[in-house]
Amino acid sequence: MAATSPERAQELADLLARTGLGDRSAFSTLYQRTSAHLLGVILRIQRQRDLAEDLLQEVYVNVWRSASSFDASRAQALTWLSSVARNRAIDSLRRRQTEPETVSTHRPGREDEEDHDMLQDFVSDDPDPQTLFSNAVEARAVRICMDALSADQKQSLALAFYQGLSHAEVAEQMTQPLGSVKSWVRRGLLALRSCLERAGFGGDTGPAVVTVHGPRG
Repeated sequence: MAATSPERAQELADLLARTGLGDRSAFSTLYQRTSAHLLGVILRIQRQRDLAEDLLQEVYVNVWRSASSFDASRAQALTWLSSVARNRAIDSLRRRQTEPETVSTHRPGREDEEDHDMLQDFVSDDPDPQTLFSNAVEARAVRICMDALSADQKQSLALAFYQGLSHAEVAEQMTQPLGSVKSWVRRGLLALRSCLERAGFGGDTGPAVVTVHGPRG
């Protein structure tokens, strides 16, 4: 795999962190930045392009659900994503090898359709990436509201929620008094919620960041 520049590595790590918080806009951007590479990873294992493309969608559904488990201190984002794609492709090959042959013999001469039908058995109940992308307009409000916060509020919220740090850990990272950090986090969250509610994305139907709980301690 080609080396990733520090700037690109940091961008992908940030996008994964935001995806872990339910940011659909970040998820859409992450897809745009990495889908071609991950399709290449899958195609090296699953040579049938139509199946590889279906697997790619499964990969991003899995990424959406598990992005919060990504740890930037242990691996680069692209390495982590490639591992998810590789494992999904390998699992698919093993799964297909263990299926009874009768599954693919109901309608001779229509192998492509049979392959598609088999994949439907493994479709997740969660929204697929295409559905999530169609709702990306909602996440635009999150980005706009975040941009309206002060620099201190944005940094403290990023450390608290993107990296999961406690108030005390955020204060240490920012070399600022604990009381100031708590104030920035609290006021930043209040401002963010208020902005999102004005944009019509408050309550249970809004982006996940609206209902996120405060950091530890």
